[in-house]
Amino acid sequence: MYKRSHTCGQLRKTNVGVTINLNGWVNSVRLHGQVVFVDLRDRYGKTQIVFDADSFSGDFEAVKKLSMEDVLSIQGAVRDRSESAVNPNMVTGEIEVAVTDYIMLNEAAPLPFVLSDRDNAEENLRLKYRYLELRMEELQKNILIRHETYQAVRSYLSGLEFVEIETPVLMKSTPEGARDYLVPSRIHQGKFYALPQSPQIYKQILMIANYDRYFQIVKCFRDEDLRADRQPEFTQIDIEMSFIDEEDIFVHMEGLTRHVFKSIRGIDLPDPFPRLTYADAMETYGSDKPDLRYGMQLQDVKDFTDASDFNVFKSAEKVKGIIIKGGAKYSRKNIDELTDFVKKYKAKGLAWMKWEKGTFIGGISKFFSENLQKAMFEKLSGNDGDILFMIGDDSSIVLNALGHLRVEIAKREALTNKDDFKPVWVTEFPMFEYDKEADRFIAMHHPFTAPRESDIEMLDSDPSNTLSRGYDLTLNGYEIAGGSIRIHSPKVQEKVFSLLGLSREEAVEKFGFLVEALTYGAPPHGGIAFGFDRLVMLLAGTENIRDVIAFPKTTSATSLMDESPNNVSANQLDELGIQIKKSKK
Repeated sequence: MYKRSHTCGQLRKTNVGVTINLNGWVNSVRLHGQVVFVDLRDRYGKTQIVFDADSFSGDFEAVKKLSMEDVLSIQGAVRDRSESAVNPNMVTGEIEVAVTDYIMLNEAAPLPFVLSDRDNAEENLRLKYRYLELRMEELQKNILIRHETYQAVRSYLSGLEFVEIETPVLMKSTPEGARDYLVPSRIHQGKFYALPQSPQIYKQILMIANYDRYFQIVKCFRDEDLRADRQPEFTQIDIEMSFIDEEDIFVHMEGLTRHVFKSIRGIDLPDPFPRLTYADAMETYGSDKPDLRYGMQLQDVKDFTDASDFNVFKSAEKVKGIIIKGGAKYSRKNIDELTDFVKKYKAKGLAWMKWEKGTFIGGISKFFSENLQKAMFEKLSGNDGDILFMIGDDSSIVLNALGHLRVEIAKREALTNKDDFKPVWVTEFPMFEYDKEADRFIAMHHPFTAPRESDIEMLDSDPSNTLSRGYDLTLNGYEIAGGSIRIHSPKVQEKVFSLLGLSREEAVEKFGFLVEALTYGAPPHGGIAFGFDRLVMLLAGTENIRDVIAFPKTTSATSLMDESPNNVSANQLDELGIQIKKSKK
């Protein structure tokens, strides 16, 4: 092998006349009689190299047999391309290398798919041969964005005196949240470690231990049913601070987010970020992670439907609607498709009316008098050519169904620009949700989230309406970070545990070291965790989280490349004292 003197993206006109060595993969081969053109590629770029039978002293017939992804080491002289051959789409497009000698380092087998076009192969096939897909320009760009994001985060937080501290990967299984991944202990048979769903307990312990500014870019694990934007193992930027309140969190985390977007994409995010309470976000957008790149806000129309002759909504707890600009073009087939869509979110149907020449037509318009229609025009700000969609039902169903409909229509109407970023804080989440099946409260965030100071007494009198000091940072319809001010009072923590159905004995058993640590002088503290994979996904401009993870799992939590999870030997199971129980089918 010739030792590399330059990368394949480095040579320019200033290198003309210089003898150089390049190493890389064959990206393309073009045969022109006694001349063979090859684009040689590495992660830095591509360079055109030329084998000319008149000047090349090696085996020219062997050169003609070069194929895609062969690994070459070449030596040659840099020369200008002819004016007609200059390629403005390549940074090395003004030069080429006349090869004097080459070494075949590795001959590639026939490829399972073409590496120049990701769409020519199904994702499962690409994941099976992930090491090939990772050679593609799009994936290499994404992985480099991920690398640069790591560095930007570390640089910014270190500059603010945050200390990077590693927390254990093998820990105690704790309740709440998703299902744990368990790791059996060989030494302590019958006992198990859990892989951390997050370092939540450890970072609170670090605050009690007087490390007032902590961060970690850390792997987390959750054994839950997966969606397209979830992975069983994922990365988060974990952050905790002492002697602070929400405003400190907002200022520093906005600064971090602005720094990352400016460093990676050259984009200036707003200063400060806008804020919405959870209640306002749900009522206005039907989502606690609203996409602010487009309008279509949910509007209350119950007064109008109650005053109409349309009796279906009279008994509904809430009736809301959204106006679709230009939606009068929707055919009955389109409307039926959208009706089926909202039924997936438990809505019984989708009422509609179209605006035409200052009046409503179609749908349920016949149930609305002329005066009622006039009042609706004034309040709802619709125009000719628009359509009004309405849902009436229990409040949670109305908001959830319309929120999803809003997002679906934005996709259909191409209302979003992936290069436009609209961050917003969502604050004042409820402390608890009520689980009817379990007949108890569950934590909206997690059991260490503090209630608002003004609501502490409501933990005794009205826990269902108690608001928390939790907050999420959302961006373009994605939650990219979530956190809260924590409970630092042992008495308040004990009360929250009791509302979650944990006795003091159970709380000590599950969280004993934290419960005890809180009694030794815990400072006021709070923090946040950024979903690192999702953040990089947005920076890279893709909607598939697997595109920004080097070796992702499928939605069934399997790795097609290394075939995990897989069976283990009987000897390994014996060492752990484990027997496999066959599931009943």
